[in-house]
Amino acid sequence: MGARAHGSKSVAIIIILALLSACVRNAPSPLLPGFPSTNTPFQPLRWTLTPAPTQAPSTTPSPTLSPYNIWIAPYLTESLRGEITLPAEWGYAADPGVAALQLKAGEENRVGQWVYVLAAPFPTIIDGISGEDLHALWKGETDDLLGGSPLWMAESTLEAISAFWGEPAPGLVRTSPASELVERAWAEPPSWAILPFEELNPRWKVLEIDGISPIHKDFDINDYELTLPISLIGDPPEGLYIPAINRHPDKLTTLVMTGVTALVRATAFTMERQGVTYPALDIAHWLTEADITHISNEVPFAEDCPYPNPVQQDMRFCSRDKYIGLLEEVGADIVELTGDHFGDWGAEAMLHTLELYDQEGWLTYGGGANIQEGRGAAIIEHNGNRLAFIGCNAKGGGYAGASQSSPGAAGCDFDWMAAEVERLRSEGVLPIVTFQHFEYYTYTAQPNQERDAERMTAAGALIVSGSQAHHPQAFEFSDGGLIHHGLGNLFFDQFDVSAATRQAFIDRHVFYDGRYISTELLTIMFIDYARPRPMTAAERIDLLEAVFQASGW
Repeated sequence: MGARAHGSKSVAIIIILALLSACVRNAPSPLLPGFPSTNTPFQPLRWTLTPAPTQAPSTTPSPTLSPYNIWIAPYLTESLRGEITLPAEWGYAADPGVAALQLKAGEENRVGQWVYVLAAPFPTIIDGISGEDLHALWKGETDDLLGGSPLWMAESTLEAISAFWGEPAPGLVRTSPASELVERAWAEPPSWAILPFEELNPRWKVLEIDGISPIHKDFDINDYELTLPISLIGDPPEGLYIPAINRHPDKLTTLVMTGVTALVRATAFTMERQGVTYPALDIAHWLTEADITHISNEVPFAEDCPYPNPVQQDMRFCSRDKYIGLLEEVGADIVELTGDHFGDWGAEAMLHTLELYDQEGWLTYGGGANIQEGRGAAIIEHNGNRLAFIGCNAKGGGYAGASQSSPGAAGCDFDWMAAEVERLRSEGVLPIVTFQHFEYYTYTAQPNQERDAERMTAAGALIVSGSQAHHPQAFEFSDGGLIHHGLGNLFFDQFDVSAATRQAFIDRHVFYDGRYISTELLTIMFIDYARPRPMTAAERIDLLEAVFQASGW
């Protein structure tokens, strides 16, 4: 018996122990002005009557000057230049003055748009600026934004932006090889940087400009300040291929990961009084707009579950079947079963819960009808990005009851898991590991958490997420992977435990063209025993400062 069926957002899901599939919905691509229909997928500019060659010729400048050549502005990105295809008799010119065609920044005869990103090191508090302020910074009309700190970029990016905006203010910009930008920026906080979209990696925080971010699904390329227009001067020959954009919506996948859900006690009592979907009133949009929504539900559904007691003293939990409506409301796609309380109501309730999830079409992992099902990684494919989810209960013992013949949460076998993560990564799958670890009511992660998480990133995990934490915890980057040791509660009644248990994260992870490129931190605050809301600006600053400090940043 394999992990459960596919999610509800038109994603194709492949499960290690039972192969299932569904149709992938390709998001429409944005159109440049003049293209015929918003229902037509956006295509790069191709002047040809026959398919363009799949291999671009060498970009070495042509040694012989002829009318059959093109000059490409050297500041245009390697990814753009590498995708250009020329007719067989054409070559590249080193001098624009002798070229039949010129490809450069400008609006004169626009054939493409290239997206650049304003970014900062991941542990940056500010979330964005206005376009007006960015231009003022560039022109030297303000120094309040960076306080004299550098704005980093590669030399080619400086030339590209300068070609369109003019030269920057003296002393504002520092240049570095693209491969060293993130290290330079991290070494001199509060540095910012501008880089091409295709060069994003998770150690950058993408800063919004006028509330617009290229890692958001609703991104509009035409409204973004760092969209660079690319123009072709001259008459294009048959057989010329020029890529038109570097950000394709149908290559983007967003995943939201959440902390503890336990629809019991005072949370459940509030749901009975206010309505099943009451806890989601203020945050449902963050969860439903993602392509994939992860829920870690620790508690089984049971047909004989009694009416909730808000002051229940014992720790044996169940949820009434109708509470599954809350998970429907937030657009659940994948449910983690590593929680301590999955076995609280016995085998019958666990199997009943698995049946409910199966009826919803939701995927499960980290627990199941037996140990094989619980350990197996679940693979979701969306927009060409293949994500593998694998998880376990690190406490073991009675908390991890799955066996060869009985349901439950899967205990951690770290040797097996590390080997499985390594295998998945070698096959081009992007591994995401989640732990139900020991709970610590501290922002700082503990040594056993760090040890286990770092072993997974060393094996190739790109994201390690602590699903157990009722108190938000620290981050770290290790072996190219992001570790978030604890997100805090999503739906659970610890409103009165401490000020910190009212705080929590929802992590929005972004994947593009088979790569993990970014994580955006969404922050929530509980207003009662059941309902979180987005934090105010001041609340968000308090949480980020506390967690970044606990992370050693």
